[in-house]
Amino acid sequence: MNKQPFTNGVISEEIKKALTSLGFRNPTEVQAQVIPKALAKKDLVVKSQTGSGKTAAYGIPLCELVDWEENKPQALVLTPTRELAAQVKEDIINIGRFKRVKATAIYGKQSFERQKLELKQKSHVVVGTPGRVLDHIQKGTLNVERLEYLIIDEADEMLNMGFIDQVEAIIHELPTERVTMLFSATLPEDIKALSGKYMKAPVYIEIESSGLTTDRIEHLLIEVTENNKFSILKDILIVENPDSCIIFCRTQEEVNHLFNKLDVLDIPCDKLHGGMYQDDRFEVMNDFKKGRFRYLVATNVAARGIDIDSVTHVLNYDLPLEKESFVHRTGRTGRAGKTGKAITFYTSEERRYVKEIEDFIGFELPKSNPPSKTEVNRNEAAFEKKLNTKPELKKDKSAELNQDIMKLYFNGGKKKKLRAVDFVGTIANIEGVTADDIGIINIQENASFVEILNGKGSIVLKQMKEKTVKGKQLKVHKAKQ
Repeated sequence: MNKQPFTNGVISEEIKKALTSLGFRNPTEVQAQVIPKALAKKDLVVKSQTGSGKTAAYGIPLCELVDWEENKPQALVLTPTRELAAQVKEDIINIGRFKRVKATAIYGKQSFERQKLELKQKSHVVVGTPGRVLDHIQKGTLNVERLEYLIIDEADEMLNMGFIDQVEAIIHELPTERVTMLFSATLPEDIKALSGKYMKAPVYIEIESSGLTTDRIEHLLIEVTENNKFSILKDILIVENPDSCIIFCRTQEEVNHLFNKLDVLDIPCDKLHGGMYQDDRFEVMNDFKKGRFRYLVATNVAARGIDIDSVTHVLNYDLPLEKESFVHRTGRTGRAGKTGKAITFYTSEERRYVKEIEDFIGFELPKSNPPSKTEVNRNEAAFEKKLNTKPELKKDKSAELNQDIMKLYFNGGKKKKLRAVDFVGTIANIEGVTADDIGIINIQENASFVEILNGKGSIVLKQMKEKTVKGKQLKVHKAKQ
C-alpha cells in the first residue's frame, strides 16, 4: 500500500470526493505507479496480480481525461467476461460520479437492441466483451471515431479464452492516434507480442506478486481420489468453517453435480457457470457479494469480475489445467490487504499439472493431509452453529457514495427535443441547487433520468413539479432502481 494519500497530486476534487466516499484512502502500488503515467497519456503494459486495484488504476485517469461535452465514446475497456464488464462499468460510474462520467456495458446474452439504444445516448466510456464490442462496431452501432483510450483488461485471460483474434480485429477498427493500456496478471509471450505490435513505446510496469505467496494467502495442497474427494471436501468445510468460500470446478456439469450434493446437506450455497441465463448469473453474484450465502460453487467464470474484499477461502475442487487459471482463482481471496486461504485438490494423475503451476508461480505448494476424524469431530458443533446462524449482510462499498443521490424520472426525452443542457439550465436555477448537484443525465426517446447529488433530490423533486423544461411541463417522480 502506498502511503501517499489520494488527496495529494493531480487528481481533481470531484474524483477525490468520490474516492473518499468509496473508502479509498491511499493508492495501492499499481495505482501509485500507473495513475501519473496514464494521466500523461503514455502507452502502458502493466503486470499486476488480481485484487491489486487495477480497475481504479485505469478508471481514475479515464474519468479525469474524458471530455464531458463530447457525446461519442472516448474510451473503450475490453474485458474477458460479462461479470467483469458489469463490475468495471459500475466502478467507473462510481469513480466519475461527481464529474458526471457515463459508462455503458455491452456483452453477449443481453438484448442487442437495448444496447444499441443505450449507445445512442452520451457515453464517455464503453466497457464490453470482445465479441459483442466487435459486433457493435461492425454494425455501426458503436461509433469509435472519437476514441482516444483503449484499455485491455485481464489480457492473459483473453488469450486463454480465445479472444485475441477478436481483440486484434477491434484494434484495426480504432483510430491509430490513441493511448493503449494493457493490464494482465501474467505476461505470456503472445501478450508481449500483442503489445509490441499495437502500442507505441509502451512503459512496462511490473508489481511484485506478493499476494500469491504465503504472506497474504496460505496455500495447501491435498491429494485425493475421485472416490474420496467429496467426503474430504465435507471434512475441510467443517474444520475450516469459512465465512465466505468459492469452490471451483472444471466444468458446468461438475458445478451442477457438486451444488446438488451440498444442497442436499443443507449447506447454504449457490452455483455460477456460463450455461446459466445472464440475469441469473448477476443475481447469484450480487447475492454472494452481499453475503446472503457462504458457499459459491463455480467454474472459472467466477475467477474474474468478483470484487469481494472478504472471500476467506478458495477451494480448487478440480485442479485447473491452465496455470494462469490457478493465479486468478486463488486471487479471489487475500484481496485488498486481507489474508485468505487457498486449498487445492489433486489426484495422482495430475501431479505434472501441479508441477507446472509451481514452476509458474515460483514456489512449491505446501502439501497437507486431509483433516483427521478427531479434528472433524472437534469442529462439527461450531460448523453446525454457523450453518444455523443467519449471515450478516455486507455493506455495498458504494452505499455511502449513493446514499445522497436521488435519480429522477421525467416523461419526456428526445422526441420532445430535450437535451441534457435543458435539464441542467432549469435545475441549476432552483434556489440552493447548483450545476455541481446534478449527476449523470440519461436522455431516452420518451423519458429522461437525472441524478441529483449531495442530498438535494427532494428539493429538486418538489420544485420540478411546478417548473417547465424548455417550456414543457413534464411529469416527474423518483425513478425506480
